[in-house]
Amino acid sequence: MSQPNIRVAIIGGGLAGATLANALIKVSHVDLDLFESAPEFTERGAAIGLTSNAQRALDQILPSMKQSLDKAGAVSMNSSRIVLGSGPDSGSLIFDLAGAGDPGIVVHRASLLREILAPLPEEILHTSKELSEIRTQGEELEIRFQDGSSKYFDAIIGADGIFSKVRNYVVGNSGEHQASPAGFWDCRHLIPLEKARSVIGDQFFELDRQYGWIGDNAFIMHDVLDNRTMVQVVVSAIEKDPPKDRKRPLTKELLTETFSNWLDGPIAKGVIDLLLEPGDLKAYSQWEQKSTPNYAKGHVCIVGDAAHATTPWQGSGAGLAIEDAVILGHLLSHIKAKDDLTAAFKAYDAVRRPRGQRVIDSSRETGRILCGQNREIGLDPDKLRELVPGRWGFIMSLDIHQHKQDALEAMQAILRTDVE
Repeated sequence: MSQPNIRVAIIGGGLAGATLANALIKVSHVDLDLFESAPEFTERGAAIGLTSNAQRALDQILPSMKQSLDKAGAVSMNSSRIVLGSGPDSGSLIFDLAGAGDPGIVVHRASLLREILAPLPEEILHTSKELSEIRTQGEELEIRFQDGSSKYFDAIIGADGIFSKVRNYVVGNSGEHQASPAGFWDCRHLIPLEKARSVIGDQFFELDRQYGWIGDNAFIMHDVLDNRTMVQVVVSAIEKDPPKDRKRPLTKELLTETFSNWLDGPIAKGVIDLLLEPGDLKAYSQWEQKSTPNYAKGHVCIVGDAAHATTPWQGSGAGLAIEDAVILGHLLSHIKAKDDLTAAFKAYDAVRRPRGQRVIDSSRETGRILCGQNREIGLDPDKLRELVPGRWGFIMSLDIHQHKQDALEAMQAILRTDVE
């Protein structure tokens, strides 16, 4: 007799949940529903970067990835240039990362989400469904929502962000396993390209290049997106007194104090002017999950920021979520019954958690380096040139095909052990 389909619920309709839904909708023996707590599917924030290997992972899920990225207004970053923004060597080139033939891209978050949601059947998409509680009812999982409704599933996957309720179910409410400040704040602002050129300088927009400026106590980045019509300007800095609600006004006093050692350099004054013009921007604390003992508990698991929220210093948060989706899609395509879900989720945990934790730790230290806070490196151009470029090596070198195979072999070993 044929087995009934496996009923899977994804909690959270952001980039992680929508990407995973595209991976699972192709699995013929999975019945899928995607739940979003907000009244509509949205993404907060300006833009994200997708490295070449993140794009290859996305291509495993969306064969029409190139067209989707084009529709989302993605801009290829043919190179990234890192420059010193403060100190006696201000203006010195640290290094260029050429991406010719294999470039990363920058794309607006909301636009990318729109295109990733587009292939999904409307009947599986549910908004205004905020998770209240997960209960075990025999062999089923009951999801209770804030609106009083409930549904039953065989598996639940939490893609509900850094303050995930599904994460609480999986790892518990222990403070050490919850998100906490990472020691930085940042602010992101979108500006028309011509405005940015006139204030920052034409010379920085001759190519579709991402610029990063290393300096004392802070870091500046700017890049072009939305089909070369807008510029994203990002300011990040060391945070010593994180506010309780994660945000504070971006005032002239805060920016002047933060960039006190930058003002004689080539970039800070223009960026400060651009960020102060709206008058209502906020500086947001960067939070992360420093410790996660497991990504799965029984038939429940977590992906994306719910599993491995990281600081943005190595531009890998979205890439990690895409990799999660690839692995879970591959594993669930190789099981036939809900009894195998525990093994699939254990294998997912085994291959994904070490990588997620390594990125979290590496990104935090990269942030300290880029803000001039590493005592051994400081703002020494030669040391920065020697040590910074290699920090992305382990992220970029992942072979997604081998990663899928490793996960499958791990699941098969767990299933054999269970039988024995």
